[in-house]
Amino acid sequence: MVVQDSVDAPGVPLEPFLHQVGGHLSVMKYDEHTVCKPLISQEQRFYESLPLAMKRFTPQYKGTITVHLRKDSRGRLSLVANPLTENRGPFTVSTESAAVAIWQTLQQTTGGGALPLAQWQHPQRAHSLKESPATALLRSELRLKAQVPSLVEDANGNPTEKGSFNPWGLHCHRAHLTRLCAEYPENKRHRFLLLENVVSQYKHPCILDLKMGTRQHGDDASEEKKARHMRKCAQSTSARLGMRLCGMQVYQTDKKHFLCKDKYYGRKLSVEGFRQALYQFLHDGTRFRMELLEPIQHQLQALLLVIRSQSSYRFYSSSLLIIYDGQETPQTPHGTNVIKVDVRMIDFAHTTYKGSWNEHTTYDGPDPGYIFGLENLIQILQGIHKGQ
Repeated sequence: MVVQDSVDAPGVPLEPFLHQVGGHLSVMKYDEHTVCKPLISQEQRFYESLPLAMKRFTPQYKGTITVHLRKDSRGRLSLVANPLTENRGPFTVSTESAAVAIWQTLQQTTGGGALPLAQWQHPQRAHSLKESPATALLRSELRLKAQVPSLVEDANGNPTEKGSFNPWGLHCHRAHLTRLCAEYPENKRHRFLLLENVVSQYKHPCILDLKMGTRQHGDDASEEKKARHMRKCAQSTSARLGMRLCGMQVYQTDKKHFLCKDKYYGRKLSVEGFRQALYQFLHDGTRFRMELLEPIQHQLQALLLVIRSQSSYRFYSSSLLIIYDGQETPQTPHGTNVIKVDVRMIDFAHTTYKGSWNEHTTYDGPDPGYIFGLENLIQILQGIHKGQ
């Protein structure tokens, strides 16, 4: 399904998606149940030809939309979408939302733009920067703990819940705006994919983002990119386990905020360190969430059966999300807790399969690297389960 844009309708300011824990492309919040990300044709084609068996393990595809960069009178940059013309109620964005307030405050700390003008005037110069102000502000956990509380205020200056967002999404958003400013005119139209917000039903979504497989480069990668990705895999748990941690947020009930880890943390983990990180993902700061192990393993086993049945697919550089709610569910009248967990595959820009457009190589059988990673993940969770 491809949704047409409404030319005459007012623009919808896109908010940074504050629960993005990994990846490098900016994911934006369109509404409570929908996120959008820059369109890559190979990923769009994957969603449009998605095998039925995989649909329960991927976000719902909702079409595409046009987005453009806009600068307000104060020099603040934002991405604006033409709203959908489907027959759904009018969509409004609260300018007092936490996402907007946080992003505007961050912009003001660096002079109102994604980067000072001198730094993003020229694309080559922007790409050559070792570290942007956004990276310097957001990447360090120690600095983050000191700075974030003063930034998390709504439009009226009232503090919102401390630690209610993940800094990685803001980092990606800043980097994306920087690139758009450097390479494209302000009124340039960009196409975005519209996808289901898979964490919308969770009050405090705990998210683990795993980069799956033993190989991360696509068939179309240059020799330089291929070598770089092979080096990352060899130096991380990707080679040993068929997966590596790409991002994580875990709600800590004792401190009332998220514990966040990024891809740089994940790249340094040993096999034992990965196991400990997985344990930490299931610990809420007060206790280990033992009740989550069985439903997560059950869904992973179901996904493993699906992947084994998909001949010719190679999910290079895709991620697997494991999601649960950091707020425990109340007991039912029968005295049991309703446990909700989700396992979702995302990021298919380098996925290839028989019949895909512009395929460089046709593969036989299911994806061995992905299967290797899933089997190891299940085995590690089983080990944690037995040790409890």
